[in-house]
Amino acid sequence: MAKTLLEEALEGWQYTRDGVIAELANIPADKFGFSPAPGVRTVAELARHIIESGTVMAGELSWPDGNFTRQGYPDFLKEYAGGLDPRQDKASLVALMRATVEDGSAKIRTAGEGHMLKPITQFNGEPAARLSWMSHGVAHEEYHRGQICLYERILGLVPALTKLIHGG
Repeated sequence: MAKTLLEEALEGWQYTRDGVIAELANIPADKFGFSPAPGVRTVAELARHIIESGTVMAGELSWPDGNFTRQGYPDFLKEYAGGLDPRQDKASLVALMRATVEDGSAKIRTAGEGHMLKPITQFNGEPAARLSWMSHGVAHEEYHRGQICLYERILGLVPALTKLIHGG
């Protein structure tokens, strides 16, 4: 129990990301193009969105003058996720999920707990502690994990978390 608040937050992000990865691993590669309706993200697009959003979160929270209103979201994507592997296949996306949470955690860890307790301007223009805002980013990943689980059910699959709970 000697963990810092920062280490607990990073552990929480890793736990959430591991859960997303488990759900993606549960979906056959040939189903990554599945979407439940026209105009709705595919499995691959949801995975890519989670990766990109986490990369934006880690980049801006660790940046000394971070401010989520300093530019539009598409520009944040270019800045922080523009150089990511563009492939959308299952193996590439799962590898990128693992790599980006490691890279993002390293950036945040390097910035330090003192930095993460400082305020940042949120997308809505209101200030919040960076560490507090990080919980929004992690919750965002869990939200999309739930969508992935729904996709699994539509595909006739039992979600990985349900399997884990039932011991299977």
